[in-house]
Amino acid sequence: MLTPCLGREQVQERLSSALATSRWVSLVGPPGSGKTLLARHAAAEEGNTAWVHARGIRSAEAVLTACLDVLGVEAAPGDSRESALSLVLDGADVLLVVDGLDLDTGRVGPSFQQVLDTTTRARLAITSLTMAGQPAERVVRVGPLRVPSEHEALAGPAVDLLVGRVDAAGGHPVDLVRHEDDVRRLLEATGGLPLLIEQIAVQIAQVGVTNVAPTASLSEAVHALYELLDPDQQRCFRRLSQMSAPVSIDVLAEISGVDRVRASELAAGLVRRSLVEVRPDGCFDMLSPIRRYGALLAASTDDGHRVLEGVLRWADRVAPQDTNTGAADAPWLADLPVMRDAILAACADPGTRDVGYGLANRIFSSLYTAMRAREAVEILEATLLSGDGPAAIGAQVARRAGIAASEVRGTYEGLWLLDRADEHARAAPHPEEQLAKTASIRAEMHLDAGDLARAEAEARRAIELDAVGRSIVRQATRTLTDVYVSQGRFPEAVRAAASIMASTDTNDERWITLSARTLLSRIALEQGRLVEATSTVRAVVQEARELAEDRVALLAETLLRELDRGYQPAPVDRDSLPWAVRLPVLTQDARELFAAGDTRKAAWLAADVVALADSSRLGRDGVEARLLLGRALLANGDADQAATTFVTALDQAAAMPMPLRVADALDGLGHVAATRGQRETRFLAAAAAALRAPRHAAAWGYAARFPVDPARSAPAGWVVDGELTPEGAKAVGALFSGSPTEPTTALDLLTAAQRQVADRVADGLTSRQIAEELFLSPRTIDAHLTHIFRKLDINSRARLAAIVADSR
Repeated sequence: MLTPCLGREQVQERLSSALATSRWVSLVGPPGSGKTLLARHAAAEEGNTAWVHARGIRSAEAVLTACLDVLGVEAAPGDSRESALSLVLDGADVLLVVDGLDLDTGRVGPSFQQVLDTTTRARLAITSLTMAGQPAERVVRVGPLRVPSEHEALAGPAVDLLVGRVDAAGGHPVDLVRHEDDVRRLLEATGGLPLLIEQIAVQIAQVGVTNVAPTASLSEAVHALYELLDPDQQRCFRRLSQMSAPVSIDVLAEISGVDRVRASELAAGLVRRSLVEVRPDGCFDMLSPIRRYGALLAASTDDGHRVLEGVLRWADRVAPQDTNTGAADAPWLADLPVMRDAILAACADPGTRDVGYGLANRIFSSLYTAMRAREAVEILEATLLSGDGPAAIGAQVARRAGIAASEVRGTYEGLWLLDRADEHARAAPHPEEQLAKTASIRAEMHLDAGDLARAEAEARRAIELDAVGRSIVRQATRTLTDVYVSQGRFPEAVRAAASIMASTDTNDERWITLSARTLLSRIALEQGRLVEATSTVRAVVQEARELAEDRVALLAETLLRELDRGYQPAPVDRDSLPWAVRLPVLTQDARELFAAGDTRKAAWLAADVVALADSSRLGRDGVEARLLLGRALLANGDADQAATTFVTALDQAAAMPMPLRVADALDGLGHVAATRGQRETRFLAAAAAALRAPRHAAAWGYAARFPVDPARSAPAGWVVDGELTPEGAKAVGALFSGSPTEPTTALDLLTAAQRQVADRVADGLTSRQIAEELFLSPRTIDAHLTHIFRKLDINSRARLAAIVADSR
């Protein structure tokens, strides 16, 4: 039950009215005026709220990230935090409450204004010391409570708060008749600030009203309370003030040098005196002014050193000892900010840097398992930037940072970290082993991006470096198998997969065999052996589930959904998946929508995947999604846009190369040509057949459902040695490009889809409104806007609207 807001009835009414009529409300007032309590009461009335603890956050980017964390979403690679926040808030009926902004709101205000400008439903409430000064902001000021003057009766909210707090704290009671002068004197000194009144009340309860000296500032009040603490409580207060984030009772006990029972007693005493507050999650925190005063007290002591020792002891005790294991529900994850600060503090000192590197390496598996790749890359990158650590551990930290960065920021965003891993590896006791591991990870990045030639080269390099046959050979061979399957080199893929499965599996390598078997199932599908493909991948799903190899199981299950339309998959939270796993799952979702006849929704989701794949540079996923998007657009009657989409998919697949996906694109273009009455339809089908024939591949899926009778042979020069030639790709593109004309205005540079978006921006529509009109996703609309801005060399919707208005 919330504490009543004594004397705040009018403020509460203004706040309720503001929230009912404005999308952004800022509660502004001095420290200790009760803004948070008022916000909590308003949130309780609102019902559906998301609460962000912003106290102590020092950058606008970190504030936006904290908002996304609370809402359970993450910015896609290439997306801004503002864009991601706009998407989630415009699609949810929720009030976002950002409490305790310590930084200058002018720094984060423009970001919040952008969110409001680009949405119709986003709602925001902020508590801070100052207003942001933005057009959408409605300010409700929270001042001190009114203190009765000397000619008024000693009554009112300030008096009620004082008396009630004294009663709650126990000890010496207050007789308002007998102690009237002393009470008036003390209340006047507080200036009516609720926090000062509460702290004065605690002093009264301890030493009596006549023995309390009036305080005119929060610092004086804190000092007076501090003087009333016993030595253990004073030490606990000083040490807690050294922490930049809320802490659990375990951390508090460690930094205070006491057991949990005693730490609970000390914390309870500080809470009773209003020096410390307990958050809803049970962690202990301080108001920023109180923390600053505590830090001043600790400056002349060894508390800072003792706190560092304490958090390092705690971190070493709770971090997994095995660098390759870690649970997603590890209790220490609740204190992740403390773990981060401990690691970075250790890394800042050359004498303890090895300890910091070791801790960073040990916590990675827990973070990765918990799908917290963003926090992982932030900690690991900061560790690396602190200076060189132990060579072998440094190489592993850099590799892991590269993996996390590729998942959060885009496939190739981790490459520089892999280069850093190589630097550490060359100084390690067994450099070839470390270099092989890094080459293997680099091969996977190239594979995800669709650069199959470089993926193959790095995988072979990893195998050559790992001359003694360590497990990295199997992992790199698995990558080679995937490359071969993507390129349609099926005999080589079968041989590579067989060599993996002939090896002895250890418990932590079973995923390699399971993945190889999934790839064999894919070959069977491509060659039309559907029963074999289905039975193989079904067995993989079952075994992977039994071994808790969730990632392998999910990818295999995605293939099984394509093969067996009646299969019921296990439920999964798509938003929590890494991008490299999420996009195949979403693409299969779109395929099922298309098969069920919901072509508009299929187009919506496929376009979303295309935008995500392009921004995260997951090239193979982008091709798959574009093929499906083209089919859905054609089914919806948009043959022109379908042709553009198929041609793009063909060009990308040919560059990788993925010849069987090139054949799929040719099938799609053949249907576009048939729709338009073009005579080249049969030649396109013949080219697709020429790509499949040497691979004994079948026209499964879309091509099987809508076959086109091919010509006797493909046009000369289109297909050579089973690959589409550059001349062939150019000729196919020319069939669908129309008559080339020079653009007469800047808007002529835009595609038809981009022009539709631009026109609606000029009409004042938000991304979500445009998405609803065009049956696309808001993310796809934002992706179109990014490309439009780049083509027109502009950076705002307002500028785009002006350009469109000038052309009308």
